[in-house]
Amino acid sequence: MKIIVLVKEVPDTYGDRKLNLETGLADREASEAVIDEIGERALELALTYAGANGTEVAVLSLAPEGATATLRRGLAMGAGSAIHVSDEALRGADLGLTAETLAAAIRRVGFDLVITGNVSTDGSGGMIPAMLAELLDVPHATGLSSVEISDGAVSGSRPVESGVQKVSANLPAVISITEALPGARFPNFKGIMAAKKKPLEMLTLADLGITADNPDAARSIMLTVAEKPPRAAGVKIIDEGDAGEKLAEFLVENRLA
Repeated sequence: MKIIVLVKEVPDTYGDRKLNLETGLADREASEAVIDEIGERALELALTYAGANGTEVAVLSLAPEGATATLRRGLAMGAGSAIHVSDEALRGADLGLTAETLAAAIRRVGFDLVITGNVSTDGSGGMIPAMLAELLDVPHATGLSSVEISDGAVSGSRPVESGVQKVSANLPAVISITEALPGARFPNFKGIMAAKKKPLEMLTLADLGITADNPDAARSIMLTVAEKPPRAAGVKIIDEGDAGEKLAEFLVENRLA
């Protein structure tokens, strides 16, 4: 079996995250770049299964050239190989182009199971797993809070309004996981040294046969971007015997009651 895990380099969630108001893109110099935590959890799931079953695990990322070090961390954790898709034409790519490119890379290397996080901490689109499954023409199970992988199938559960929903799919398939899955292991010294010798393939759009400016492809267009307004001061209620009434009026006025 071959498992492909999608990982993404994002601005550190504990640092300042800002948008470039001219391009509308994340200012990646404003904060340290790290692997998205949900991607690390996806990799932990794959590595846990691989450790008991001898499965091949590869990490795949669509990222700028400078993200190689981030991919090496995935290799240091235990992945056997990495695929890094980087092309200047992908700068600011929307979900459609991102999904097409990732799907082409996955088809190129082959797969039995693709594991992703349910949503990234920067773009927060949450649509890539389903779009990949559509493009790859395989079943998908998204938003899983528990996962079981077997020889020819994958199953799991996800919370829904009425309780817990059990889902399963035959392989090949695409799944996405939530933060309910275990956190990632830390790379040890042996893993860090081994990562330097593991294969890391660099791919461009030309390698994948993808055209970024395809006029027939559906693309989303950002019309405007604005800086987040400063936080306004709250309303202070001084109790002069009528604080309850003032609080009730505030809740009604702001449609909070």
